Amino acid sequence: MKIATWNVNSIRVRLPQVLEWLKKENPAVLCLQETKITDEDFPVEAFRDAGYQAVYTGQKTYNGVATLSRAPANDAIASLPGAEGDQKRLLAATVGDVRVVNVYVPNGEEVGSEKYSYKLSWLKALEKFLSRELKSHPRLVLLGDYNIAPDKRDVHDPKRWEGHVLFSDKERVAFQRLVQHGLTDVFREFEQQEKSFSWWDYRAGAFHRNHGLRIDHILCSAALTAQCRGCRIDIEPRKNERPSDHAPVIAEFLPP
Repeated sequence: MKIATWNVNSIRVRLPQVLEWLKKENPAVLCLQETKITDEDFPVEAFRDAGYQAVYTGQKTYNGVATLSRAPANDAIASLPGAEGDQKRLLAATVGDVRVVNVYVPNGEEVGSEKYSYKLSWLKALEKFLSRELKSHPRLVLLGDYNIAPDKRDVHDPKRWEGHVLFSDKERVAFQRLVQHGLTDVFREFEQQEKSFSWWDYRAGAFHRNHGLRIDHILCSAALTAQCRGCRIDIEPRKNERPSDHAPVIAEFLPP
């Protein structure tokens, strides 16, 4: 079973690429972030024709998350309790016996800014939500675009990025607080190529120079981690014409 995450940076633009990728990889679940589309315009039929059901919550121009699954997704929660405002950044649903929590963590813009403070408060709300979800869902995966590089290995130039948004101390501490609830960053459970990243800026030839960050993550509860047999980043879609600035991350699991 494959469970994957991909910040597509506009499903309107990237829909053909996502459909092609689904056909190639055939995941059981694919979580999308930055769909940037209202619910009434979400391409339900296109995904249904591809064999996927969709649950989604979106807004015009910004944010938006969607979960595509071969099996039905039930008991959906489409907002983060305790988070300020109505930004569409979280979608939790149960697929089979797995609780899938799809997140698009705020970027934070700049350390010390109001948006940075909002990011930290959003992460605190996520931690509380996660604690409750784990009590009733021992088989849980928290995945998506975290907008946090948790380790020096996840940054092409740690000295340059140190203290900046996406790699600041407070953000990394917030990431570790999520992990301390019994979750595992399954990407790091397996041998990986050095300088493995999931996001590259569109500017300055960052992708071709591999000047990236690993900010898209799949964190699993102990029960799921025990069944995980691999986790990888698929950089091929980043080579497409008009690509997303993110690449998909895929985890594979043995059957229970």
